Amino acid sequence: MVPRSTRGRRLLVAAAVVFAVLVVVLARPLVRDDGRPSGTVTMSTGVSSGVYARYGQLLRAQLAEDAPELDMRLMKSAGSVQNIERVLSGEADFTIATADSIAAYQEAGGEGAERLRACARLYDDYMHLVVPARSPVERTSDLAGLRVGVGQDQSGVQLVTRELLAAAGLDMERDLTAVRLGIDSMPRMLEAGRLDAFFWSGGLPTSAIERLAEFTEIRLVPLDDLLPELTGRDGGGHTAYYRAAVMPPDAYPQIPGTQGIDTLAVANLLVTTVEADDRLTEEITRSVINGRDRIGGEVHAAQRVDLRTAIYTQPLDLHRGARDYYRSVKS
Repeated sequence: MVPRSTRGRRLLVAAAVVFAVLVVVLARPLVRDDGRPSGTVTMSTGVSSGVYARYGQLLRAQLAEDAPELDMRLMKSAGSVQNIERVLSGEADFTIATADSIAAYQEAGGEGAERLRACARLYDDYMHLVVPARSPVERTSDLAGLRVGVGQDQSGVQLVTRELLAAAGLDMERDLTAVRLGIDSMPRMLEAGRLDAFFWSGGLPTSAIERLAEFTEIRLVPLDDLLPELTGRDGGGHTAYYRAAVMPPDAYPQIPGTQGIDTLAVANLLVTTVEADDRLTEEITRSVINGRDRIGGEVHAAQRVDLRTAIYTQPLDLHRGARDYYRSVKS
């Protein structure tokens, strides 16, 4: 016979599970009789001082104008890898992730990868390697033996950092001291002399790097020399989504010598799953395009979002609702 106290605990646990499920179900967006979505929609973004977080805030403001019946709730995250997991688990309805992170998840046979869909190509992340101005580091291979910020676990930054180091002949676990922190911590550590360098993958400009340059003399190390090795290793896998890029002269005018820094870039996608409601997805996609100027005023790379580029969402297919939106504005 099960003791009464044990039965009581089991009942409490069961009640808590039912309550949690009801909260999730009731919080999900609903479609009203007039076809307009309403309710709460959740978006997983990034670290507080990163571009994903700011993009999410600005998209929420645009959505409030376009679809006032929808309330967008933002969740901070470590970055792309965690974002993919959240949207597949149902913890988030929409998210942002880099194309290489998505492709890597697909290559690894990640559970539910076939359910991922895209709403839009947003903007490109540029890879940064930041060092003190007087650092002897001139190329990635010079990082051997140093303390290097490599991004948080479950971040897209760490994924590409590992690939860049390997292309330079370095193993992230053996050849340097890898500090697994994000953009909210790495600049302060570099300023305090607790890091010798850090990697960052983000839109231009990234505010945390702008602020660092106001107090510390820093420079950016070119990364373009790694591209042939990087894209040639896996025969067109996730590293195929990296491309050569040049940081424009106005990206970080406070950092001497940043004009014409050759680096790598990768596209960011707005991601959901095949199960997302078509009308909801159409509404979110509309706000992405409608908000280009507002969002681009603060996330400068987002100024490049338009109907011609937004539909190129490889390695993901467009969600039906997003496709409906693009067809409606082209007709």
